[in-house]
Amino acid sequence: MDKFIVLLTILSCVTMKSISIPLKDSVPSLRFSVLGDWGGEDHPPYYTKREHLVAAELANTASKWGTDFIVAVGDNFYDDGVTDVTDMRFKETFENVFNGESLAKVPWYVIAGNHDHKGNVTAQIAYSNVSPRWKFPDFYYDLSFKIPSTNVSVRILMLDTVVLCGNSDDYGGEQPLEAENPKLANKQLEWLVEKLETSKDDYLLVAGHYPVWSIAEHGPTACLLDLVEPLLRRYQVTAYLSGHDHNLQYLQDDSGIGYILSGAGNYMDPSRKHEAKVPDGYLRFFYGHYDDLGGFAYVQVTPTEMNITYIQSSGKCLYQTTLYPRDL
Repeated sequence: MDKFIVLLTILSCVTMKSISIPLKDSVPSLRFSVLGDWGGEDHPPYYTKREHLVAAELANTASKWGTDFIVAVGDNFYDDGVTDVTDMRFKETFENVFNGESLAKVPWYVIAGNHDHKGNVTAQIAYSNVSPRWKFPDFYYDLSFKIPSTNVSVRILMLDTVVLCGNSDDYGGEQPLEAENPKLANKQLEWLVEKLETSKDDYLLVAGHYPVWSIAEHGPTACLLDLVEPLLRRYQVTAYLSGHDHNLQYLQDDSGIGYILSGAGNYMDPSRKHEAKVPDGYLRFFYGHYDDLGGFAYVQVTPTEMNITYIQSSGKCLYQTTLYPRDL
């Protein structure tokens, strides 16, 4: 039944593609892709075939529809991050793979995942001074945009969920158990609350590596359900962006918050082992068979709506949905 539903979604999306994703100059909008868990391998050639195909379609999408930036939601370098700012992985896994002409000047706003924290995250931050595309100013930070030719604002709060919740064994399916440094975790949480409280933005997004809700191998992140999910509700956040589980999911809670899980940049995992831990009706879309091509989420924000499109590396549109500006 699931395969049948997904097939219908693919056919419907492809049919309406020219309508649902207007050409880049036809409507004032902010456009970006969300890509997670794309970090290649720790042995030659330091990338996977799936990652290369995703990179090609990321460039194709940028060329065809326009991309203002990319949100990279962690696990940038498998399996153990990088050692220092001169690590060859920056070149072999990032620069030489995501090298399409249409991506040459597109900024990547980066956060760290659990595998990145097994290495040197400060080296990834320092790489911001090496690559003009790589934007990673701190472990967590604030992004603010205006939709061109409008006063409509879009804010993205970039979190380090590993600092907040602790590290986890990605292959063992373990939950993060506790923050390694509770003082730093509390400082980040206080920062998040302050940013949420003061935001008057039309669209307010939060991004982290760990998902709040997921039906897959790792499931909902207990720490985030405790610390972050109530804040998303209280402050009417538009959407939460994440990766960690190696598939594509879209979930939406009963308050209307969208949960965009985009962890299909390098591996695929069909696990649905935590489906019973997600409330009925939250899951709207799932894509993740072992043999499936990878993909990413493409977001177009206009003054009146935020369109989310999941794109397979073949160029197929897998699923689309729409969120709306906050009612403040």
